[in-house]
Amino acid sequence: MDAIDRFLAMLAAERGAARNTLLAYGRDLRQAADLVEGDLAAADAVRIGGLERAWAQLSPATVARKISALRQFFGFLIDEDEREDDPSAQLARPVSRRPLPKILGHADIERLFAQAEEEARSDRAPAVRLLCMLELLYGSGLRATELVSLPLSAVPRDAPFLTVTGKGGQARMVPISGRAKTALGRWLELRETGSRWLFPSRQTHLTRVRLFQLLKDLATRAGLPAERISPHVLRHAFATHLLEGGVDLRALQTFLGHADISTTQIYTHVDAQRLVALVNACHPLARMTASG
Repeated sequence: MDAIDRFLAMLAAERGAARNTLLAYGRDLRQAADLVEGDLAAADAVRIGGLERAWAQLSPATVARKISALRQFFGFLIDEDEREDDPSAQLARPVSRRPLPKILGHADIERLFAQAEEEARSDRAPAVRLLCMLELLYGSGLRATELVSLPLSAVPRDAPFLTVTGKGGQARMVPISGRAKTALGRWLELRETGSRWLFPSRQTHLTRVRLFQLLKDLATRAGLPAERISPHVLRHAFATHLLEGGVDLRALQTFLGHADISTTQIYTHVDAQRLVALVNACHPLARMTASG
């Protein structure tokens, strides 16, 4: 039994590794052995370091998995007194960045709203409901689940806030714009009574799937690619456009209901020219230059 097989046997016996995990580790280690063109257990740091070039076109997540397999493999060999060093220690773990959500510009938002407002002029309940939901998604940054599951009791009487239950059952107060409040008032006049939900559907509330369908259909009617529109895209537009307008990141964290501000920071991909302008206008050195 070679070193790789013994390592996999240890994973199964001592750590209870699942079959798919064993297959993945075995595949990664044998591929590495092929790349170093020799006994992987005896490979030196130079040959192991060369793997980074071979992995250059792979995704960060895939590279990170392969490095983890190597480090555990060589750690096993050290524990077994078959090696004194770990040649994989020099391999740098790639930084895996969260992908940015899709971007929706101001012009696209205007087209979407223009279509929804035009349709809502008919005072047909479905059209007014859709306009109301659009206002809350873009105007208050609600998640899809938060929106469709809003109870009627969440709607304020006079206060300009909605009471929203977010992830983890955490309640927060979400600002509601004057436009959204007007749309809400129109919807409440047309909404069927007898349900505890703001957006009722049969015995419960509107589903997330149905919300997605309604938004994509609206986008198509507005002449926008349907694949670019979703509740999260509108939530992202809410966050991005507020940052562009100068809203503090901490305030945005509160609006979005993020427990950790690092989650909010994904929305800071604002226009580079605006960032430069902010530094030039607000940094103390700018004032020193101006006064000098």
